[in-house]
Amino acid sequence: MTMIELPEDYIPSQEEEFMNERQLAYFHRKLNDWKDDLLRDSAETLQNLQQDNLREPDIADRASSETDWSVELRTRDRQRKLVSKIDSALRRIEEGEYGYCEVTGDPISLRRLDARPIATMTLEAQEAHERAEKVHRDD
Repeated sequence: MTMIELPEDYIPSQEEEFMNERQLAYFHRKLNDWKDDLLRDSAETLQNLQQDNLREPDIADRASSETDWSVELRTRDRQRKLVSKIDSALRRIEEGEYGYCEVTGDPISLRRLDARPIATMTLEAQEAHERAEKVHRDD
């Protein structure tokens, strides 16, 4: 799928046809920019891990450093999972399925997609899904 050029200030509007070429190009760009940011952050973390030495002589300093890196690595793991979701959203754009709820088939609101471009469900379907998950967790 060839993406069209968009002005930098373009924002999808409800007055347009849903998931037209401009909207798809907008979300494609938004997802790719997000993914690039995450990958850049991840590369910086890896570089810092390789450069930093966790052999501080003071045991409290060492424990503090190890805790900091543990938190950083957990964050990077969450970001790795997020990159996978971004790739999935980009695939849905290519396949013409982006912007539609995987449960109901209804369009996902532009505001929701702008806030969470990896969304796969309408807000209503997501809330129902989370309620059902909570019921099963409580069993």
